Amino acid sequence: MRIEEDVLGTIEVPDGCWWKSQTQRSLENFPVGEEKMPEPLIQAFSLLKLCCARANLRFGVITSFQEAAIEEVCRRILNQELRDQFPLSVWQTGSGTQTNMNLNEVITTLGNLHAGRDILHPNDVVNASQSSNDTFPSALHIMAVLEVTGKLLPALDAMIDCLRDLEKKNAGIIKIGRTHLQDATPLYLSGEISGWRSMIEHARRQILDTLPYLRELAIGATAVGSGINCPAGFDQVFCDILNRETGESFRPDPNKYHALTSKDAAVFLSGALKSLAANMMKIANDIRWLASGPRCGIGELIIPANEPGSSIMPGKVNPTQCESVTMTAVQVMGNDAAIGMAASQGNFELNVFMPLIAYNLWQSIRLLADSADSFTKRCLKGLEANTPVIEANLENSLMLVTCLNPVIGYKKAAQAARTAHEQGISLKEAILVLGYLTEEEFDRHVQPEKMVRPL
Repeated sequence: MRIEEDVLGTIEVPDGCWWKSQTQRSLENFPVGEEKMPEPLIQAFSLLKLCCARANLRFGVITSFQEAAIEEVCRRILNQELRDQFPLSVWQTGSGTQTNMNLNEVITTLGNLHAGRDILHPNDVVNASQSSNDTFPSALHIMAVLEVTGKLLPALDAMIDCLRDLEKKNAGIIKIGRTHLQDATPLYLSGEISGWRSMIEHARRQILDTLPYLRELAIGATAVGSGINCPAGFDQVFCDILNRETGESFRPDPNKYHALTSKDAAVFLSGALKSLAANMMKIANDIRWLASGPRCGIGELIIPANEPGSSIMPGKVNPTQCESVTMTAVQVMGNDAAIGMAASQGNFELNVFMPLIAYNLWQSIRLLADSADSFTKRCLKGLEANTPVIEANLENSLMLVTCLNPVIGYKKAAQAARTAHEQGISLKEAILVLGYLTEEEFDRHVQPEKMVRPL
């Protein structure tokens, strides 16, 4: 153990841990849950500290030696080293101050070791021109943008491409439609799949619509939004440096008071993620219903057999990828409720639910990205149409009678469908029994291929 000192006195820190007193106090004071600050948030924070150091050098706040020492450690963090040096719980101070200080302390200790002398201080140098109140929300936004663009959007693009391929593969197959879980009029299987594709495309565009607001950063606001102890223009210089590092287009939030107390950008993104989750749940449910069986269900689709489905029933294949998607969707919906509630709790100049918002937002993005990727690779790519069942269901459907509305009228068509159902005969037989049409007339009018498009 070694002794670290702060304004509250001294505290022991284990050897091999590069943090200082504030991190250690947080570890001891918040032994709550197992959720730790997400690695992408730590990565975003290290990127922020690197860019702040460069901006501070530009303004003459720190020296080139100090900037180089800070950058050396930040690059190590960005290279996914030192992960064990960031152990703090999500359930800490609501401003995320201790995570900000965790970064400041680790950078200070290792930066001084790199320099061979004490040239960094966690507050005076590494945190210069900053406050936890503007760095944490900035890191949160940086994380969200990079996770969405780097993880989620590529996964959605692959899913969209796969669904488009499925449309082509199943072109020309006519199946019975279903509304209210009951038989409806026919449609193309490719048309049904195109609806799934469009759902993901719409959700993707909605997520893209949130990014301009997430690209607005609180940096430069410092403690309460006034910018105290921060050089004028620091926010723009910081964003210019960050954009060169990331290839992104971050910019200062034009109203720093808004940036600190409102989390509306996170709520907006979370809502769009919930919309995607709802669409993915719908698609997964459609597929597992259509693949139900294989002999006693609908059975119109065949899902890949990825693993044994039962510990007791041999040969069973379950829609496990669909089940995984629906569970992640429910979690994202729960996360959204928590994020919305947390965002409503800004008091005066600060929201103090930011670690919760950061964790839930990260989890939602990552769950949806991973789920979309797995679902595409392990379900959609191997999905097949069971054409014999599709054809049998189509031929047996009573709702083919709908195309006779213009010919015999709704009332007679309804009577024919009811007669066929009650007597257990085909629609054609019912029409002939009732004398509404001849066999030739029935065959001429009742053709499923004419029912899958407008007149």
